[in-house]
Amino acid sequence: MKRRTKSTAKALQLILAILAAFFAIYPVWFVILASGRGTGRLLTFNLAGMFLPVTWSFESYQVMLFEQPFLTWMKNSLTVAALTTVACLFIATSAAFAFSRMRFYGREWGLVLFLAIQSFPGVLSLVPIAQLLTAVGGYGKIWGLILAYTVGTLIFTTMNLKGYFDTIPIDLEEAAMIDGCGPVQSFLLIALPLARPALAVTALFAFMGGWGEYVLASVLIPAPETRKTAMVALYRLANDINTPWGLFAAGAVMIIIPVLIIFLYLQRYLEGGLTLGGVKG
Repeated sequence: MKRRTKSTAKALQLILAILAAFFAIYPVWFVILASGRGTGRLLTFNLAGMFLPVTWSFESYQVMLFEQPFLTWMKNSLTVAALTTVACLFIATSAAFAFSRMRFYGREWGLVLFLAIQSFPGVLSLVPIAQLLTAVGGYGKIWGLILAYTVGTLIFTTMNLKGYFDTIPIDLEEAAMIDGCGPVQSFLLIALPLARPALAVTALFAFMGGWGEYVLASVLIPAPETRKTAMVALYRLANDINTPWGLFAAGAVMIIIPVLIIFLYLQRYLEGGLTLGGVKG
């Protein structure tokens, strides 16, 4: 009886896992299929065409690559995402290490302030951010958008890295200092290499935040078309008369590719337990 109950439970778990995988994968597969149906078609009434590429055309990809400034939009998104990632890593690593290792006046209040800012709805900060960027001359410019993304992402990245630095035994840094390393050297040579998994997660999060964000980009860079990011440009392809679903789908497929490449590259660093056994006893 117990074996039958366990077998039934495993069968139900397997069915639920298959259904969950289907609901997770099919939307992406649907977009890939839609990108090959032409520039104006999204759905097909052919049952087989809902799941298999019965007919395929590269028309939408050709239009996006050669008739639309899609490569310029991709370059803008890549520039924004890459520089946001670099800025977040450069600032967040030092700030997180300071909050983790140093004891200074206002440290506890700073952590509480970080949590309070993180809980604040980001949409409500659109107008103040636009006003600040206008005051410093960054409104409508790529560097202004990078600054807004960096500031908005720093809270999460700093707290994430701070939590990981807390798990690294301080004995490793103290041993390095006994051997002659200073605080900066112990940070660069000991803490940062051990924090590679957290750095990979932080870099991926910062890149995706700058790559796929729409609201800030649509408000802070209203014009011209050559300065728009890929997400904003894709949305504005639509008009009141016709919606080019095929172009949307083809653009979405091509937008996924850089994120997939970044994820596959960073996947080898997404591992835990680098410090296990680092300190004995």
